[in-house]
Amino acid sequence: MKNNEKVYQMSFSSVYPHYIAKAEKKGRTKEEVHEVISWLTGYNEKSLQQILDNKTDFRTFFEQAPRINPNVTLIKGVICGYRIEDIEEELMRNIRYLDKLIDELAKGKTMEKILRK
Repeated sequence: MKNNEKVYQMSFSSVYPHYIAKAEKKGRTKEEVHEVISWLTGYNEKSLQQILDNKTDFRTFFEQAPRINPNVTLIKGVICGYRIEDIEEELMRNIRYLDKLIDELAKGKTMEKILRK
């Protein structure tokens, strides 16, 4: 899809503050957002900071992720009007997984539930 290409080329650092703001507005922390990102992608604090500093795009962010969590298939539901499990493009699905996890964080779910433990 052509529309997706625009999303893939967006820098992760341009969206990241929105993730933080969404979580903090609901009483969650930047550290919890980092925990969610780390769980999904395998990035640690140092590598995540490099992604932000380098203004890495979403495509590269996910392509170079140390390890996409094998439990991502447990993330289900609707985000931005799309049912996650029906999204065919892996990259878009990964982006929506992250959106969904941040959503769950903002909605007050426990970390245990968010991280599918």
